[in-house]
Amino acid sequence: MTKLIGYARVSTRQQYTDRQQADLMAAGVRRDDLYVDHGVSGARASRPQFDRALEALIDGDTLVITTLDRLGRSTQNMLAFADELRGRGAGLRVLNLGGSDVDTATPMGSMLFTIMAALAQMEHEIKRERVTDSINKRREAGKDLGGRPRRVTDSQIRSAVRLLEGGEPAAQVVRDLGMSRATFYRRSRALKD
Repeated sequence: MTKLIGYARVSTRQQYTDRQQADLMAAGVRRDDLYVDHGVSGARASRPQFDRALEALIDGDTLVITTLDRLGRSTQNMLAFADELRGRGAGLRVLNLGGSDVDTATPMGSMLFTIMAALAQMEHEIKRERVTDSINKRREAGKDLGGRPRRVTDSQIRSAVRLLEGGEPAAQVVRDLGMSRATFYRRSRALKD
């Protein structure tokens, strides 16, 4: 008897698979045949529940996912995976691919899967280029990139104390250091002790 094996995944623990699970069960996947990975990147080779889903697949079964990016990031890996499934006699069904679901068991579905996998990889690479370009432009413009605040050294605190003693306004000095007045005064007192 052939059955549908469902797989859902989210990359972080703060995300939820509720929508994916609902879509998979609406497509006919039984709760017993649903495998879910939480906090696992699609770029990782090992995904525990994904591996279990593959072990559960037998000849004639179909792996069902909601979107193409649940499989991985690279076109080459996705196509190799689809070939591996075909070789095992199993199918792959993507529910939300190009506005409808695609089943790789059909020639048209297989072709569409190949095209969409290539487009998904291209989209991922374009996003990565945009992020890198944005970071480089912000660096060149001298803008803050966020992240952990810079560490203020004891030497910088001593210099700031000298500026205050020379008549500079405290608000300006602590703003230039990038710290609150309370932190500045606590650090400067600790240096005197």
